[in-house]
Amino acid sequence: MTTPSLPPAASAEHLTAALRKSGALGDGSVREVTVESSRDTLVSHITRLRLNYDGSAPDAPRSVILKVAHAAWADKLWMAGRHETAFYAEVAPLMPAGLVPRCFEASCNEDTRAWHLLLEDLTDTHFIGTPWPLPPTLGQCEQIMRARARFHAAWWDDPRLGSTVGSWLDDGDLNAQIESLEKQTALFIERQNDRLSFERRDLYARLLNAGSRLQARYRSRRNMTVVHGDAHVWNIFLPKDEGQDSALQFDWDCWRVDVATDDLAYMMAVHWYPDLRRRAERRLLDHYHEELLARGVRGYDRHALDEDYRLSALWHITTPLWQEANSLPPAIWWNNMERIFLAVDDLGCRELLD
Repeated sequence: MTTPSLPPAASAEHLTAALRKSGALGDGSVREVTVESSRDTLVSHITRLRLNYDGSAPDAPRSVILKVAHAAWADKLWMAGRHETAFYAEVAPLMPAGLVPRCFEASCNEDTRAWHLLLEDLTDTHFIGTPWPLPPTLGQCEQIMRARARFHAAWWDDPRLGSTVGSWLDDGDLNAQIESLEKQTALFIERQNDRLSFERRDLYARLLNAGSRLQARYRSRRNMTVVHGDAHVWNIFLPKDEGQDSALQFDWDCWRVDVATDDLAYMMAVHWYPDLRRRAERRLLDHYHEELLARGVRGYDRHALDEDYRLSALWHITTPLWQEANSLPPAIWWNNMERIFLAVDDLGCRELLD
């Protein structure tokens, strides 16, 4: 029997078909589905489903994760669900195993805007390092940086980037991006009024004025990869077994083709206060670069990583604008804004505008 309140994707019949198609289930069939747990995230609803089978199913998963849109965000942010299902349907199958959770089904209906993911359940083997907003330990951060480096290296300058995997923004797209950012910045300043100092308003103006020149790094299309786009430390599963090095990134609704350091600066410069960032930032960037080299990345030295990281941090002063415009709580975007401006000062990012 299936719990009546569950969506069609959680029915025994649907799960049987999805697991068979993905190769996770042979001749057996799902007999019973029960809810182990259910919770909301900021923009999605997560249900852990326990499965019982009829017939032979020795290798079939005993449980799966069903991810659907949060009811309050189902219409406004449905494109995020569409983007994440595209990642699991089109990108993840092309990658080495062990970089992201296994996906048994990724579905998005353009007409109804309904989407769902059936994902590997990692509850028994992995965990999220700390509750938000507490940073992980430095040892955990090193695991996270290795995982990011492994993922980035897997796509580093891959010829499929921008063709069959993601897309490149052309000059028209990049110009439109700056124009949109100008409008968004003006609205943000208007809404925040004197909460935003003249100095910070001036930095936004300088960034917009220099935007086309700074986009030259993106236009080079060199040393590029697939980036997560929302790479904070609570979007990655760490292994419970300390002897394993198998951290897995999840929540891929913001992925794109871009500069790898956008993920690193988002993790540290946007989310960490100065004491931790000053102590850990360089050490973790060293760790990341060493893992890139170990994974076969060539022609990208440590200095290039630093320069990309500074540029990414500078661009990230626009991240709180997007977050505020999309109604994320002030506890998120306001603190992110305070931290990223402090990082820009520490890293000398204003020099990039001269």
